[in-house]
Amino acid sequence: MATLSGLIRALHRGSLGQSTVVDRVFSGIQPTGTPHLGNYLGAIQNWVNLQEECSSVLYSIMDMHSITVPKEPAVLRQNVLDTAAAILACGIDPKKCLLFQQSLMKRASQNNEGTAGLLTYPVLQAADILLYKSTRVPVGEDQVLHLELAQDIAQRFNKKYGEFFPVPKAILSTTNKIKSLRDPTVKMSKSDPQKLATVSIADSPEEIVLKFRKAVTDCTSEVTFDPAGRPGVSNLVCIHAAVAGLSVGEALRQALGLDTARYKALVAEAVIHRLAPIRSEIKRLRQDRSHLLQVLADGAARAKELAAPTYQEVRRLVGFQ
Repeated sequence: MATLSGLIRALHRGSLGQSTVVDRVFSGIQPTGTPHLGNYLGAIQNWVNLQEECSSVLYSIMDMHSITVPKEPAVLRQNVLDTAAAILACGIDPKKCLLFQQSLMKRASQNNEGTAGLLTYPVLQAADILLYKSTRVPVGEDQVLHLELAQDIAQRFNKKYGEFFPVPKAILSTTNKIKSLRDPTVKMSKSDPQKLATVSIADSPEEIVLKFRKAVTDCTSEVTFDPAGRPGVSNLVCIHAAVAGLSVGEALRQALGLDTARYKALVAEAVIHRLAPIRSEIKRLRQDRSHLLQVLADGAARAKELAAPTYQEVRRLVGFQ
């Protein structure tokens, strides 16, 4: 930690050169409990890869964002721990990145619990991105406009006060968006009222088999890839390719000679195989509440150390101190 502290102070004091910019990845996830298959394939899997490729990576469980939709406090606290357990089980390593709970970064002097600032989601998101001087942000397509707000704020601040914030760039997932198993025209979502529509990464093999067997396809038995004309079957192909590490073409070759019913079984088996170790690790981590709390607390302490110089320098630049 002493080495990290020295590096942070040197960067913000400029002793490593005024133009020095740390390549820093920042992203967050709302604590809705255990993520679903789309979350894992579209975001968390990419997070795991990024922690191996980048030297400075921060991942936040965005509990302050989540209260834009009212939640019972006990439910929110449990969701934070369940989300942390799932992220760790998917391969996020606190030794390679900072994993922390967003609200633990809140200043102790701020005792108000529900301000308009928390409800202006894009502004809160921009503040999180800029606070750590993030250079790259993994986002979904629906979050690109939010990131553009962070970029605009950084550019306006730099124009007025001098070059200070890096202008963050988006990292878009290369995985095809995973759709609902019951309505393949919309994305998979935990809020879907149809229980068979969404696969949780903690689902049992029996649950996964049932959900894929009931997946909506069409009247054609051959497996082809045509997202516009055959969204249900094409969604199965996307899932198969993603969980098995295949291209769409390779997934289709494995489907040769299979009708959609047998292909559903093949895809279900591939999903079960991919999620089995994750499901087992989630179960183990959920039983160790103290470990989860310690991981989040340690991550928050290290994130505060990164954020504090930025916060103080912004106050100085704008004339607050």
